[in-house]
Amino acid sequence: TQRPLPMSRFRSVLIVSVKYCLLLIAFSLLVGMASNAGASDPLDWPNWRGPAQDRKSTETGLPARWNPKGGAESNLLWKRDDLGSISTPVVLNGKLYTIVRSEPGTSREGEKVVCVDAATGKTIWENKFNVYLSDVPDTRVGWSSCVADPETGHIYALGVCGMFQCFDGETGETLWSHSLHEEYGLLSTYGGRTNVPVLFDDLVIISAIVIGWGDMAKPAHRFLAFDKSTGELIWFKGTRLLPYDTTYSTPSISMLGGQAALIFGSGDGAVWALQPRTGKPIWKYQFSRRGLNVSPLVVDEKVYAAHGEENIDDTTMGGLICIDPTRGGSKGAAGEIDLTGAGEVWRVKEVMIGKSSPLLIDGTLVVVDDRATLMGFDANTGERKFRKKLGTVMRSTPLYADGKLYLCTANGRWYTLKIDGDRVKTLYKMRLPAGEGSYGSPIVSHGRLYIPTTENLYCVADQTSTTASVSEPSEATEETAPAESEASHLQIVPADSLVRPGQKINFRARLFDERGRFLKEVPADFTAEGPGTIGADGVYVAAGTSSHQAGVVHGKVGSLTGTARIRVVPDLPWLFDFNDQ
Repeated sequence: TQRPLPMSRFRSVLIVSVKYCLLLIAFSLLVGMASNAGASDPLDWPNWRGPAQDRKSTETGLPARWNPKGGAESNLLWKRDDLGSISTPVVLNGKLYTIVRSEPGTSREGEKVVCVDAATGKTIWENKFNVYLSDVPDTRVGWSSCVADPETGHIYALGVCGMFQCFDGETGETLWSHSLHEEYGLLSTYGGRTNVPVLFDDLVIISAIVIGWGDMAKPAHRFLAFDKSTGELIWFKGTRLLPYDTTYSTPSISMLGGQAALIFGSGDGAVWALQPRTGKPIWKYQFSRRGLNVSPLVVDEKVYAAHGEENIDDTTMGGLICIDPTRGGSKGAAGEIDLTGAGEVWRVKEVMIGKSSPLLIDGTLVVVDDRATLMGFDANTGERKFRKKLGTVMRSTPLYADGKLYLCTANGRWYTLKIDGDRVKTLYKMRLPAGEGSYGSPIVSHGRLYIPTTENLYCVADQTSTTASVSEPSEATEETAPAESEASHLQIVPADSLVRPGQKINFRARLFDERGRFLKEVPADFTAEGPGTIGADGVYVAAGTSSHQAGVVHGKVGSLTGTARIRVVPDLPWLFDFNDQ
C-alpha cells in the first residue's frame, strides 16, 4: 500500500493541476477566438448589403409576419428603443454592430458604435466619440453603417464628422483612427451624407467629397484606401474635379472579365470602376447631372444602376440602366474607358430611384422608387413587368430571403411580399407605431430578421420553424498574374503623411500590373521635393521647421514613377500673419 500524500504536498499538486487546467482553457479560448476571426460564416451579415453585396440571403424558414408590440404570436424576440437609428446593422460571430446617437438631447450628445449579443440584444460594449467640425443635425447621426471583417474580426465605421475608426470586434477597443476632416479635408455637410467602408484584400476603402491641398485643392469625390490592420494610407484617388454633389453610393467589388473592380456611383453623376488595389480608373458611364446615391448591383458582369436626378441628354428626371463594360468605348481624360452610350444595354427614363438600391430576383430587376412604388423590369431587356404602390416615401433597400421580399417605407409601412413572375402577392402588411419609419434596411442572420427603424431595433424570428440555408453558385475569381507579368503601375506608400518636424517615415515602392494585381515590393530611386530629405533606403526625415510646409516624395523604378504627399506641421503654438504676402 502507498502512504497518503501529506496535506502540504496535496495542496501543491492541486494548485499545479488547477493552473494547468486554466492554461488549457485560456489556450482553447485563444484558439477559438483566432478561429472565429479567420472563418467566414455564410450566415453572417458583415456589411449592410450582405455577404454577396446583393441584399439577398440563402436562409429559409423565416417568418412572414411579426408584431412590433410583441405578444405570444408576434415572432418578436427582442427590441431596443435606444438603438433606433437610420443605420443598417451588421452581424458577425454572434454579435450585432450598429451606429446610433450617444446621450441624445444632452450637452454630451455624440455618436457611438454599439455591439450587442445578436440572439438576446444585450449590450456587450459601446464606443462613444464626439461629433465636431460639422453642422449635421442630430437626426442624421448614424448615416453610415458598420462593416465587419470576417478575417480579423475587426469593425470599421465612419462617423458623420469624418472620424474613421477600426475597432476590436470583441472588446470595442479603438485599434486605429483617422479624423478624415482634419487630416485629409473630408467635407462634412448639413445633409449628413456619409459613405460606408468596403473591404478588399488587406484594404479598407472609404470615400467622400474631399477638398485638399496642392493638386487636390479643388473638390472631388475621392477614395482613401487604408491598410485595414494598421491604418496606413495606401492610395488616395478621385473622380472628376468639381462634382455636382456629395454621395453615399456604397461601392460594389466584383470581378469583371477576371479583373477586380470597385464599382460605384460618383458625386460627378457617373458610374465608375476603379482598380481596388491602386485606385486607377478602369471605366466610367456618365449617367446623371447630379451625384449618384444608389449602390450599383453587379450580376454576371452586368452593372445595374439608378438615380433620381436629371438625365444627361434631356430634362427628364430619373433613370435605371444596365451597363455592359465589355462593349468598349472611347478613351477618357483620366485614362479610363468612357462607356457613355456605347456600354448601354438598356436604359429606362423617368423612374426616380434615388435612394433604394436594386435587387435581381429570378431574372427580374426589382426596384422601389422615391415615392415607394415597387417596380420590376426584365433584367435582359428593361421591359417593365409589374408596378405596385406601397406608400409615399422610400429610403431603405428591400431584403430578399426565403422567397420573400421584406421592406419598410420611410413613413412606417411594412410589407412582406412574394414575387411570382409578373405578379406581386402581399403576404403581410402592417403599420409601425405612429412617427416610426425606416431609413436603415432589414437584414437576416442565423434565422433572425433585424429591422432598424428611427425609434427601435427589432429582432424577429419564427421559433416554431427550423431555419436552414441553401447553397449558391461560387463567385467569379480573379485571374492570377502570370509569372512574367509586366509592371505598369508604381505605388509609393504611405500615400499621404502628416508629420512633425524631424519625424521619420519609411517609404516603400510597390509594383502592380496593368490589371491592378500586386507583383512585388522593390527598391526605388527616391527624391524629395520640398522640406526634408530622403535616403536611398526610402527613409524620409522631415525638416526641422517652425512653419507649416508641404512636399512631395518621388519614386522611380525603371520607366515607372510614383508620388506621395507630405505635410510638416509644427507643434503648438502657431502664429499666422500676412507679413510675407
